[in-house]
Amino acid sequence: MTSVPTTASRLDGLRDAAREAWFFTLPLIEMAMTRSREAAKGGRLNTLSHVRDLLTHTARLVTMPNNDTLYSSAHLDLSQGPVTLSVPPSGDRYLSVALMDMYTNNFAILGSRTTGPDGGTFRLIGPNDAVSGDGVIRSPTNDVWLLARILVEGPGDLDGARAVQAGLSIQGPAAAPAPRRAHRSAPWAEYLASADALMAANPPPVTDLALLRRIAPLGIGKGEFQADRFTAEEGAAIQQGLDLARATLFKVGGAAANSVVDGWIYPASSLGDFGQAYGYRAVVALVGLAALPPVEAMYMRGAGPDQGHYDGTRLWRLHIPADRKIPVDGFWSLSLYEPTSEGQYFFIENPLDRFLIGDRTPGLVYGDDGSLEIWIGHESPGAGLESNWLPAPAGPFALNLRAYLPRAELLGGHYRLPPVLPVD
Repeated sequence: MTSVPTTASRLDGLRDAAREAWFFTLPLIEMAMTRSREAAKGGRLNTLSHVRDLLTHTARLVTMPNNDTLYSSAHLDLSQGPVTLSVPPSGDRYLSVALMDMYTNNFAILGSRTTGPDGGTFRLIGPNDAVSGDGVIRSPTNDVWLLARILVEGPGDLDGARAVQAGLSIQGPAAAPAPRRAHRSAPWAEYLASADALMAANPPPVTDLALLRRIAPLGIGKGEFQADRFTAEEGAAIQQGLDLARATLFKVGGAAANSVVDGWIYPASSLGDFGQAYGYRAVVALVGLAALPPVEAMYMRGAGPDQGHYDGTRLWRLHIPADRKIPVDGFWSLSLYEPTSEGQYFFIENPLDRFLIGDRTPGLVYGDDGSLEIWIGHESPGAGLESNWLPAPAGPFALNLRAYLPRAELLGGHYRLPPVLPVD
């Protein structure tokens, strides 16, 4: 039991430290949860798993999935030694292999934009590994999530995308399964014990030192957390801090780093490589885990009128004029999701088995002037308009527009999306 007197100032300090600690460590917890879900499905560390079909409403591994690309995934443990990654030639097909540290920062992205269409072989090493040379990529943490995205141009292109996917491979040492960690809503002692273990295995960078000093009263980060150091009153204060962080996550992390223009929320420049934007990083870990940085893909979230959501019982329209086409060198798509009670988003089952509309959607009908109208709602907009219909639930839904390899005018804010407007 701690010998420090339990004063009001100490309780306030523990409460504040716990609040900051939850924001800071939530990405670690979400990464560990994702790793555990894959392990439950038979996934092993340092081994690739391939999703050979496009994701649908049954996918629940990662919030806000896409329906444009095949995914390949591997959770790596570099503490056992280097892992060799082979990236296949992709030609004109979009391919990205994102490498994320345990704090959800993309420390390297291989593929179409960066390493080109010819592929290559790379050696991934941990932060303390002495290996060097050509093709070596050093990770800031020993635990890494590799997530590859391979474009599927349309229904007839699945075999071609699978052929590229089959050329993606890794070779690395065997690693023992990672321990299961606490859920994001676990009680304070369980949550902090998991956060402590994850931080000890993946030490944060020195640039986080100011925050680490603020949360030091909790005793986390070195694998030495002891819940019994705290009195019941102190434990209650810590729990209050965690609860406050959970209740204010979107207010603190969402408002600080996004801009809203014409009903669309644009990503911050720090997306996917967050620096000290801890609140923003925590929000993305919850609602958009594994987001790419803007230079690779821009994610524009529809700022619906009801707490960011739209009402599916109404009909909505997105009109893209011929002279305001979305400027990308890759591709774009508008995806629709149903929110969960925990603030995550997944596709919904619908009569068209359509989860997005994009520039490669078969059968889209353009206006005589080259413009595009997308109709969004639970009820069909009419037989003549169903080719451009994105079905919604009979309740709240969210919209997310992805633009892969955005051009300078979109990256720089000179191009803005037209608004999504109600029809009635």
